[in-house]
Amino acid sequence: MNLVERAKAIVLSPNSEWPVIDREPDSVRDIFVNYVAILAAIPAVCRFIGTAFIGFSVMGVTYRVPIGSALASAIIGYVLTFVGVYVLAFITDALAPRFKGTQNMTSAVKLAAYAATPAWLVGIFSLIPALSFLGILGLYSLYLFYAGVPVMMKSPSEKSLAYTITVIVIAIVIAIIIVFLQAALIGIPRYG
Repeated sequence: MNLVERAKAIVLSPNSEWPVIDREPDSVRDIFVNYVAILAAIPAVCRFIGTAFIGFSVMGVTYRVPIGSALASAIIGYVLTFVGVYVLAFITDALAPRFKGTQNMTSAVKLAAYAATPAWLVGIFSLIPALSFLGILGLYSLYLFYAGVPVMMKSPSEKSLAYTITVIVIAIVIAIIIVFLQAALIGIPRYG
């Protein structure tokens, strides 16, 4: 399946798409190279363009991040996205037995990567910083993860909610750590 068709199918019909994904023989490498690498670039590139070239206005004054800082932030954020997907998959896989699921790292990577599709797609709103608040639409990724847990990790449906909540709490902690890592690596950008 091509990237556009997969993204469309997982967003619009996840209940029928998860079983298709489950049957595919993709490796972890295939998922990262053919899916994550491309979709994770959307928010990174759009945020770079939006903050460095378009900027945001406050009381008639437009603020832009210096190009070097914006580029460094985009590159580090992009790389850390791979780390985040892998760590999320690792945690999902490790927790599977606790929720009567089956450990399978490839399935966990598929679940983490494909569930993140809406979060990456709404990254387009970062192109215009004033629209960045629409990134909240990416929360649909949480539902996709929930819908994919029973299929991908073979966890009973009645355990899916607890499994999802546990992974999400851990994912929030991971996201906070990633933000702090990114800030430590490039510093807080100055606007000007």
